[in-house]
Amino acid sequence: MSDKIAVVGSNMMDLVTYIDRMPERGETVEAPDFAMGFGGKGANQAVAAARLGSRVAMVTCVGDDAFGPQVRANLEANGIDTTHVRTVAGKASGVAPIFVERDGENAILIVKGANAALAPSDVDAAAKTLRAASAILLQLEVDLETVYHAVAFGAREGVATILNPAPAHPDLDIARLNGLDWFCPNESELALLTGLPTDSDEAVVAAARSLIERGIRNVVVTLGGRGARRVTADSVTEIAPVAVTPVDTTGAGDAFIGSFAHFLGAGVDANDALTRAARYAALSITRRGTQTSYATDQEFVTFLSSQALA
Repeated sequence: MSDKIAVVGSNMMDLVTYIDRMPERGETVEAPDFAMGFGGKGANQAVAAARLGSRVAMVTCVGDDAFGPQVRANLEANGIDTTHVRTVAGKASGVAPIFVERDGENAILIVKGANAALAPSDVDAAAKTLRAASAILLQLEVDLETVYHAVAFGAREGVATILNPAPAHPDLDIARLNGLDWFCPNESELALLTGLPTDSDEAVVAAARSLIERGIRNVVVTLGGRGARRVTADSVTEIAPVAVTPVDTTGAGDAFIGSFAHFLGAGVDANDALTRAARYAALSITRRGTQTSYATDQEFVTFLSSQALA
């Protein structure tokens, strides 16, 4: 099995403000700290997989502003192949203002910028790289037509596809995801995309099964402190949560997806890969930042040992 992962998706510059509380409308409040870093769901997932040891290629777009070369350099510093990172003339790079409260919870705005220019033609241009991958990772911070095109490419070429439908897009056409291998929403995204309740474990499974009936092979629903559920046509697997003290939850979902792809590509059984991914994501929320919170393989092994989880 190939250990190479291809990510077709977004990158962002994270503009992170640490706050004591969110201001009311029209109110100005002093914030205790600020940090700038690299993010975007696609780039985050790519970095998580790369730090664990996967060979990763990124298919994305950056602007011709000051952030563009910085994003490219950051990917390369993490060992990620940037052959298919395209610079879009006259466009700003994507940015994400993030507000992190004292309990680690966050609120995020995204400005797609050049990410909106990522097109089906970029997928075609990277066809050789995509065919060599164990999995293609996708998110919804780029044009939906590009996502559909990549899913169809994976189904046609026999490459596993993993879609994290975030941020949730009400116009996502489930019919055009036929043949998708892994659909990984959280419970609120699942509710929005299916129009079904997700207020109990039974409801989560029923909503997930409605997607299985429409041609998606596996649905993995992340449930925050309740862990996750993997739902197939004939089984439900509970992925147990890991108890940690949260510092910053930003990027935890991306840590989960990127590490899951890494473990799958390494030949780990899918349920075991999901269990390991939940632990990797738990470690990420004990650290500040997005990509800066992602552990290397050795750091992850140390964490498992300290938690008696190895």
